[in-house]
Amino acid sequence: MPAENPDLLVLGGGFGGYCAAIRASQLGLKVALVEEARMGGTCLHWGCIPTKALLESAELLYKVRDRGREFGVKAEGVGYDYPTIAKRKETIVNQLTKGIEGLMRKNKIEVVNARGTVTGKNSIQAGDRKLEAANLIIATGSTPRSLPGIEIDGERIISSDHAVHADRLPASVAIIGGGAIGVEFATFYHQMGVEKVTLIEALDRLVPLEDEEVSAVMLKSFEKAGIDVRVGAKVQEAKAGADGVTVKLDSGEVKAEQLLVAVGRAPRSRDIGLEEAGLKLSKPGFVEVDEWLRTGVDSIHAIGDLVGGYLLAHAAVHEGVTAAEDIAGKRSEPIHQELITRCTYSHPQIASVGLSEKQARDQGIAVKVGKFPFAAIARALIHGESDGFVKIVADSTGRVLGTHIVGNQATELIAEPSLAQLFQGDAWEISRNVHPHPTLSEAIGEAAMAVDGAALNI
Repeated sequence: MPAENPDLLVLGGGFGGYCAAIRASQLGLKVALVEEARMGGTCLHWGCIPTKALLESAELLYKVRDRGREFGVKAEGVGYDYPTIAKRKETIVNQLTKGIEGLMRKNKIEVVNARGTVTGKNSIQAGDRKLEAANLIIATGSTPRSLPGIEIDGERIISSDHAVHADRLPASVAIIGGGAIGVEFATFYHQMGVEKVTLIEALDRLVPLEDEEVSAVMLKSFEKAGIDVRVGAKVQEAKAGADGVTVKLDSGEVKAEQLLVAVGRAPRSRDIGLEEAGLKLSKPGFVEVDEWLRTGVDSIHAIGDLVGGYLLAHAAVHEGVTAAEDIAGKRSEPIHQELITRCTYSHPQIASVGLSEKQARDQGIAVKVGKFPFAAIARALIHGESDGFVKIVADSTGRVLGTHIVGNQATELIAEPSLAQLFQGDAWEISRNVHPHPTLSEAIGEAAMAVDGAALNI
């Protein structure tokens, strides 16, 4: 049933958009949502979910094939069936998509399947329908970026979108970009057994947005695994040929069957009427918003990858909820960028929240740092994954400013220190939380004790 006189129109059915629509409906607003493709957006169909499904298969293969004997497991002739891996990935995606569609029906949200264009401060043209409402939330997401002069053809030179839905693996691959997307795909290709994986990063370290000590662990781990890492390498050009791609660097060249360009994402803000409706765009095309996700137009909010910051699905969800509550007059808390967790599903994993040690010092803050290695944690040794550490950055009073984890299951461990930081907690409060033994979470408690020089097991 079409929503009669909706109070809110949401443009974009990704994680940010559909969660904004649900929250607004919970608060009593009539909501219509415009989405030209399937519900779930980039995260569900091109990013978070399919990539992690692929990585799960790769990790299982790697652990049995390459490390089985270490655990006393004899498994000869272990291999993989890539079509089955791809089918499992799609099964997961389809199940989650149906779940979102069910949530739309449950919350009485009309979904209009059409390309939407903003035609005014209160209107969206969706296909041949003109929709009007008192408020709009724009959540159109992002697309993969490329580099000037490098043309993505979908065959020899690909983006992460192509890599996720490929039907086979290349014999060799070069990856431009050592951020989260690059290190995840480097992990995937390596663990699947691609013979030659080369990772190229223009800056002087991998995952350059993470703490410097995290970057050092990643570089050491990747080099130990046999991944050819080129940091501080500037790409001059990339040319596709009949049998592969040649990437010319300022320090030499790399040849591979396929080149993956993983240099970040660009907002979908062009040619959808945003500037005509009065929204201000930054030079890269991000929509400018305040901490309540309000644009310069009083009836329009914008959320998710479209507004910059951390281009992460869970960030978009919280922004969508914040925008919906603001529109409904039920404000709780504005968005605090420093409280958004960042997770990278490479091997080893990375998770962080808040300030790095360098960022804190650059702000003139007197800091205390607690660091504890997984090599001293029993559960890490049992897993056979002892690389990495937990690092907690606190101010001189002990208040937690940031936490940085690199190692096994880092992404599952970050929620505890993130919650402590939300509550403006001190390191000693984390240390007083009883961490069960033997678990990886003990490293969180020990790092918190280390802030005051009181770690027990090192």
